[in-house]
Order: sequence, then C-alpha cells, then structure tokens
Amino acid sequence: MKLFAAALAAVGTLAAAPVARAEAPVAKKELKVGFVPGPYIDEFRVGVEPWLTKRGYTVKYYNFSAGLEANNAVFKDEIDANVMQHTVYLNAYNDRNKTDLAGIVHVPTPPMGLYSRAYKAAADVKAGATVAVPSDPVNLERALKILRDLGWIELKSNGNPVDVTELDVIKNPRGVKIVPLEAAQAPRALDDVELAAVQGNFAIFSGLKLSEALALEKMTTPYINVVAIRKGNVDTAWARDIAAAYKSDDFKAAIRADRFYDGFRLPDYFD
Repeated sequence: MKLFAAALAAVGTLAAAPVARAEAPVAKKELKVGFVPGPYIDEFRVGVEPWLTKRGYTVKYYNFSAGLEANNAVFKDEIDANVMQHTVYLNAYNDRNKTDLAGIVHVPTPPMGLYSRAYKAAADVKAGATVAVPSDPVNLERALKILRDLGWIELKSNGNPVDVTELDVIKNPRGVKIVPLEAAQAPRALDDVELAAVQGNFAIFSGLKLSEALALEKMTTPYINVVAIRKGNVDTAWARDIAAAYKSDDFKAAIRADRFYDGFRLPDYFD
C-alpha cells in the first residue's frame, strides 16, 4: 500500500510539473544586402530601406566588385540578398554552379547602351569600327542585338543566350570589329576603342548618361534586374517584405520623382 501511495505521489508530481513549450522562431530583423557598382544601392537606400525601417528592420550593405562574388555570398548565407543581375544571368549562374538562387522582385534597371567618344550619332560611325562588347555570353548576346538592330550585323537564331559567341554573327556588312572584354572594363575601354556596349549599371557608375548612348537595347522582362535570394527563403516574412517594399507607393514615388531614373526600364508593377 505504501508503494502504491508513493507511485501516485510521483505521478501527481509529474502532472503538476510545467510542460516545456517550444520557443517560437525569432523574427529576422537584420537584413544583409549585397550590391555591385551601379544604381541599385541608391534605389534601395532611397526607396526600400525607409519602408523596411518603419517595420522594424535594419539593413547592412555589402559591396562586391563582381556579380560572381555577390552570388557566392548569397549561396553561402554570408548575405541574405543581392541586387545586381537579371534572370537570364541568374539562371546561367545556377546551371553552372548547381546553386538554388531565385529572384523575388524586379527592380528599375538601366538598359545596356552603345557609347562612343569618337562619334555623336550611330549614323556617323564609319565602316570597320571597333566595338568592345561583354565577354560573358549572356551579355554578349545583348550587345550583339544592339548592333543587329542598327543594321550593322546579322545573327543566326540561338535559343540559348548562354551559348552565344561572336561566331553567331553570320553577316557583317559594315565590317565591325568585335572585341570581347570583361563587362566592368567597358567604360574605360572607350579611351582605346571607337565604341563600347556598356551594361547600364556600369555606365551609370562610370558617369555615362543614358541620353548620351548612340543606341539603347530594347530591354525585355528577362533582362530586368531582380533581388536574388536562396530559393529556400522565398516564403520567409523578410523576403516578402523586401518585395513589398519595392512595390510600395513610397518606392515608386521616390523613383518617379528623380530625373536620374529617366530612361530606366521600370518593372510592370509601376503601371
């Protein structure tokens, strides 16, 4: 009987003991965002960060010299997001590196342009001119399409931008000399070549104006830059809030009020 009573007492003690509760995950409130040279960090500071700050977030900025470094940092969880690439480039990076980055929202993006210090208009360019173009296939395709749209070259059909090379030029009636080089070097190359196809971010960073371009690309949606994060973070509250900040009326008003962004390709949510 004494043993039975002791057992009942033990059960009663266990029943009275508080049950440990699983702690709710702490909401992420510090965001680490990476950028390469260009206008995207200013867009974020002016129109996105204030919206996020009102909702309790703090933002830490990280600068990278090249897109590969910025993407590697996201994949390794060293930063949460980066803003510097279009979807075609992002998909090529994922395919090449077996990674899982995903775009969550488009951002205002300056188009690639054809610039020159030797000529003031495309119509003045002489046959046999030298044109510097990006060496990476994805952006090389964009540059070649500018030359094609000017009527200077003809391109064979290629459904995969990752496979594009100078050999895709099948006709070159103007005798254009195409010189591939690393994309970030294009603005400086204008001191040595007659023309250069310069990505919008590098053009802006180097002081070139979109209005000075002899020609601008006809930018389509896949080439509008995105905020890139790990695919596994797409449904997190902080990722949804970054996307919401870009789509907010405050952000759109900030961009529309600044003439600096004239000529940028604006995402569809601006309509």
